[in-house]
Amino acid sequence: MSAQFGEERPLVLIVDADEINQLTVEQILDGGVEIVQKHSGSEAMEFLEKTTVDLALLDQNLPDMTGLDVLKSMKQREEMWNVPVIIMTGDVDMELETEVFRTGAVDFIRKPFVPMALQERVSRVLQNEYLQRNLRKEANRQARLAEERLAASQRLFDETVLALARTIDAKDKYTQGHSQRVAEYARRIAQRSGLDSQRQREIFCIALLHDIGKIGVPNAILNKTSRLTDEEYDVIKSHTTIGANILKSIMEFPKLSMGARSHHERWDGRGYPDGLLETEIPKEARIIAVADAYDAMTSKRSYRDVMAQERVRREIERGRGTQFDPQFADVMLDMMDEDVDFKMRAEEPKNDRSMEE
Repeated sequence: MSAQFGEERPLVLIVDADEINQLTVEQILDGGVEIVQKHSGSEAMEFLEKTTVDLALLDQNLPDMTGLDVLKSMKQREEMWNVPVIIMTGDVDMELETEVFRTGAVDFIRKPFVPMALQERVSRVLQNEYLQRNLRKEANRQARLAEERLAASQRLFDETVLALARTIDAKDKYTQGHSQRVAEYARRIAQRSGLDSQRQREIFCIALLHDIGKIGVPNAILNKTSRLTDEEYDVIKSHTTIGANILKSIMEFPKLSMGARSHHERWDGRGYPDGLLETEIPKEARIIAVADAYDAMTSKRSYRDVMAQERVRREIERGRGTQFDPQFADVMLDMMDEDVDFKMRAEEPKNDRSMEE
């Protein structure tokens, strides 16, 4: 055979009980392929369970079953599904020929063989199989490259978000690690609320940047130890809109800006900047609001020391249904009740794990 199939010769399985037919086919194919001969359907199936072939030539009249029976059995096995099959028969039967193609054979050859016809048909099938196999390999290679590029892009995104979060926290000496802790609490709340791993990861990233607008707030106001004036408090509140404006340019992740803008909205509609009510507030922001409040109360601030765990619990319970979404407040209360040794606040944020989950 003159067809080129790369460095390796195609493996062709010939299943025919007639030794003369086996020899005839082998001579016609003229050494261009590697041939394996089997004499029954059961032998063929046993061989195909262990070996992948490039083409199977099945005689219709086998001693134990028909070629069609073998073909049907092959189509029921995942490992044999893609093996191209040519049925060989001396019977001129239009109904059989129709059934052969309906069952999934790629071609039909009548006996006695016309050497050139057999050679060309086998060559055509093998060429197509060779091209398809290499196309699948290239598709798989491109898919792997795409996955690698996506993973690299994701790592870059994660590292950038984390760097920004650390930059935000660095402005206030009393809130080191605040954004990372809030992100971890928010992820846990999302997990316990039944959100899938993709949503958990999104909420983690959104929470990491919820305070990015504080970049636009003067340090003197952020670190002030005495009571804020009304004007200073308005400046503090502006971090929500500043953050949203910074993040809204990230078109691939629009929810980032939503978390920055809405994490100080309240369930009762008395929050800022938009006075949203209940479920008007994005779910991500409602989750972050509870996580943010817990971390704020369990952290030392410029104007007060760390609150006792019992008081923190009372405050969250009191804010349930007014400041906080009752569902997510309940989840945080459950987390606190399980934290009998008060270790949750002391844990180091598991940034890498959380962003991958």
